[in-house]
Amino acid sequence: MSVNRTTVLILSSNPAFARTVSAHWPASANPPEFAVLDQELFRDPAGSHFDLAIADASSPESASYLKRTLTSAGKPAIVIHAYRAHGDHALSSSHSEGGIVELNGDKEDSEPQMWADVAGLVGREILRRSQAEARQHAAEEICANVNVEATLGRYMTEMRHNANNALTTVLGNAELLALEPGLPSKVIAQADTIRNMALRLNEIFQRFSSLEKELSVAARESGKNRARACAAGGR
Repeated sequence: MSVNRTTVLILSSNPAFARTVSAHWPASANPPEFAVLDQELFRDPAGSHFDLAIADASSPESASYLKRTLTSAGKPAIVIHAYRAHGDHALSSSHSEGGIVELNGDKEDSEPQMWADVAGLVGREILRRSQAEARQHAAEEICANVNVEATLGRYMTEMRHNANNALTTVLGNAELLALEPGLPSKVIAQADTIRNMALRLNEIFQRFSSLEKELSVAARESGKNRARACAAGGR
């Protein structure tokens, strides 16, 4: 099951931050596409397509706005606080709330590459989890559809005997009606049409019976093959 290429939206007023994040993103077989937007211009999250947002907040007010806006978008995001918290004491921590991961600290006292590396590593794990969840949801949807079809198939198989009995009655009465003397040719033609349609439906239900036998044989053969494979693997 393939997964489409992901898009990482970088929200920052500092072009160097976006270049550093994209340049130091961890290598992978399917790297994401990067889109850059000034955080001051990010107003309509519904109009932006992205799988992960990395925001470079420059103030507590900016961080609050970005968290609130990104939460409404319903997509995972990383918000990096660019200001110093608690006076002169730098803080480096992370937590998640409503799909938002916060990285707090003083970037003035840190190497820009460090923040880019942290954002890249955390972001890659977030995307990996999102892709796994997408595959899980797709598999669950397929499984649900298969269960619906299997239930319908079982019902049709169980009811084919009743349907055949009803068709036999319809067929017999249609043949008796066609043999009734003195009937108009139009009525005889209609009785013949009913007879032919009943025969066609009977052929369809006979195919159901044949298909059921074929599937049962295939299931038994598959079970035997798995048993032989397990036995060979245990030697």
